[in-house]
Amino acid sequence: MIQIVPDTSIIIDGEVSKLVQNEYKGAEVLIPEAVPSEIENHANKRKESGYKGLEELKELRRLSQEGIISISFVGRRPKLEEISLAGGGEIDAMIRDIARKHDAILFTSDRLQKEIAEAQGVRTYFHEKIPEYKATEKTILEKYFTGDISSVHLKENTTPIAKSGAPGHVELIELDYIPLRYNDLEKISEELLEQTRIRHDCFIEINKKGATVIQFGDLRVTIAKPPFSEGYEITAIKPVKKLDLIDYNVSDKLLKRLSNDAKGILIAGSPGAGKSTFAQALAEYYYYDMEKLVKTMESPRDLNLDDNITQYAPLEGNMENTADILLLVRPDFTIFDEVRKTKDFEIYSDMRLAGVGMIGVVHATRAIDAVQRFLGRLELGIIPSVIDTTIYIEDGEIKTVYSIELVVKVPTGMLEADLARPVIEIKDFETNQLFYEIYTYGEQTIVMDINKASQNNNEDPEEKSPVSKIVERVIRHEVNKVAPNAVMEVSLISEKRALLEIDPDHTGAVIGKNGRTIAKIEERAGISIDVEELEIKDIDHKIPINVNVSGNYLSLNFKKEDIGSSYDIIVEDEYLFTATVGKKANIRLKKDIEMAEIVIKAMKKDEPVYARLRDEDYY
Repeated sequence: MIQIVPDTSIIIDGEVSKLVQNEYKGAEVLIPEAVPSEIENHANKRKESGYKGLEELKELRRLSQEGIISISFVGRRPKLEEISLAGGGEIDAMIRDIARKHDAILFTSDRLQKEIAEAQGVRTYFHEKIPEYKATEKTILEKYFTGDISSVHLKENTTPIAKSGAPGHVELIELDYIPLRYNDLEKISEELLEQTRIRHDCFIEINKKGATVIQFGDLRVTIAKPPFSEGYEITAIKPVKKLDLIDYNVSDKLLKRLSNDAKGILIAGSPGAGKSTFAQALAEYYYYDMEKLVKTMESPRDLNLDDNITQYAPLEGNMENTADILLLVRPDFTIFDEVRKTKDFEIYSDMRLAGVGMIGVVHATRAIDAVQRFLGRLELGIIPSVIDTTIYIEDGEIKTVYSIELVVKVPTGMLEADLARPVIEIKDFETNQLFYEIYTYGEQTIVMDINKASQNNNEDPEEKSPVSKIVERVIRHEVNKVAPNAVMEVSLISEKRALLEIDPDHTGAVIGKNGRTIAKIEERAGISIDVEELEIKDIDHKIPINVNVSGNYLSLNFKKEDIGSSYDIIVEDEYLFTATVGKKANIRLKKDIEMAEIVIKAMKKDEPVYARLRDEDYY
């Protein structure tokens, strides 16, 4: 009687049951215990290979019951660590040992397993997989892409839908009225995975539990399954059209900057705005028109570029390794698509500071947001060395271009010469109009919208300017370091002087010995400060109170003589709630309740919080 030992690969492929019915009737199938253990491990991880293997084992049991073959399970069940090392060959080695011990034929569809078994003198039957689909045939997924469809969205128990049209003119259309089932999506998924084995332009970019990303020709395909998603879903995105830089109506001034001066470029826009299409046009402009060496860093690689431009993925799963290789290759320009995580921003910056021209693709809803994403990730003074031009794309067109430059000046809205500091100026590139200033004030990084500040001042002369609000906020912050429970009012007397009114209990602490403390506060705030005792006026019986946040609680602080008294709490002239002052001379609220959130919002806007002693006779 012929004895057969199948390994996991051929069981998953479902070929053993076919072979024993056609060529090996009456054979004894010896199934190593390692095989069902490995299949069970796959099934527990919700991998389709696990379920396929289980179906094949059940089919072999049925054939045994019909007398076509006999089966038995041999060997020992592998330990958990041995199963986890299956990729290193531990399970395969156990299966080869069983075949050698029983002088049986090893059935496998794993070429490496076959080669090693033959080298060890084990008789082997190798089943070579014949692709079910020809590379020249269109897959089911590809057939959905007709006309100007840019993306296809398939999900189990729903009808297939697609986005059609160019950026700015996209509509959602239904492709069929019949809902797709799990098996339909599984068939599409298997077809795509099979094609990655036989087509050189198809490869798996990301393969994680519940999620697979495939670059399929010019399609980027994302497959999502439980537990990652609640249902089976396949999304495919295709570039609608390929444009040249001339198609964007680029001005001569911008073209000159891109050709000669721009070395740190950000291409920003919302998803689907046409960022990648513009990046492709810019890459090919640099390569063909400017004769520059251009490479890309992508995850996944989905830019539709000429073959002369090499596209790199994360090396060993890490884009930092890719950057190391690129520094050896020394391209003139590198496109980084997409810059999202903190590590991506650091890699972009390192390569730019190393002298490589960088073009970063960034998600942003406004042009300024792209620059702001670098704040906190880089020192402020380095940012203009990393980014010099920001191009914002909207509806497939260039909407805004900003130039970025570092100067030393007094920020707009301040007058004192000694307030001069490094300021990043962000200007409209075409008109040279100043739109934003970024600088540090105290311990804060300020992004000042110049146009908005001017507009507010023109509309309401009595409205506090953004600069005034910043100065007041910095003074409050510095005073709270010295006197956390102080009740204060801060106002700007002039552009050169501020008035700090503080309750008598904390005046001494804020001024300090020989005025040293207030001098330090003045130095940090960058403005002279007059200190006066706060006269707590009884306007409608309400007084300002100190509020602070500690852990998960908001604390409204009173004096010891207020313990046991009931107070109405008033925010922005609106009654909020009534509470009794506790034994620790405060009223505490959990941060996550609505009343506390209203108080916290008022604090962020520097709005004072008032308390009014509750007169029960009045109410």
